[in-house]
Amino acid sequence: MSTSPPPVPSAPPAPVLRPGDVPERLDAEGLVLRRFRAEEAGVRYAAITASFAHLHRWMGWAARLPSEREHAQRFARALAWPDAGGSYSFGVFAADDRALLGMAGLHDNLGGGAVEIGYWCHADHLGRGVATRAARALTGLLTGLPTVRRVEIHCDEANLRSAAVARRLGYRLDRIEPDGVRAPAESGRGMVWVADGPTGPA
Repeated sequence: MSTSPPPVPSAPPAPVLRPGDVPERLDAEGLVLRRFRAEEAGVRYAAITASFAHLHRWMGWAARLPSEREHAQRFARALAWPDAGGSYSFGVFAADDRALLGMAGLHDNLGGGAVEIGYWCHADHLGRGVATRAARALTGLLTGLPTVRRVEIHCDEANLRSAAVARRLGYRLDRIEPDGVRAPAESGRGMVWVADGPTGPA
């Protein structure tokens, strides 16, 4: 039997984003990106349900459709700003602030001055530039913050739509690395796209 002490778990990376850095609402290019309201769990669940076949192919968290109760629990956690994992979850709404067109998020858990952007589009609104416009708004926000060295978009190499968003916004492909397969359509090779912040490489 080993008498050595158990390993000490590593501390999570220090957050890059400061209180007040992330506004609860952004208006950009005919979209409203905003923090969800507590009464909008049903709206979010309906969007996930309608888009599940699309999401299931690429998102590890969409391995199966959650029950309404499971979703309500996840939704309650996602309302925090940021949540326990350092993420800020935005609903992406039409200009009238009614129709939910997708979701986007900022994930401040990478360390090293990096923040990741994630996004998905409602299946009924694919091909209309929703993800591109949402990601452009969040990229502009982050690259204007002095604490951000770089902004990253991560996607599987086979996810051509997601990679096209990063390419369209001028991100550079930093690397492709083994990333595991967490969803049916994934190749297991992860692409990391990078845009430099104000304190990143010139």
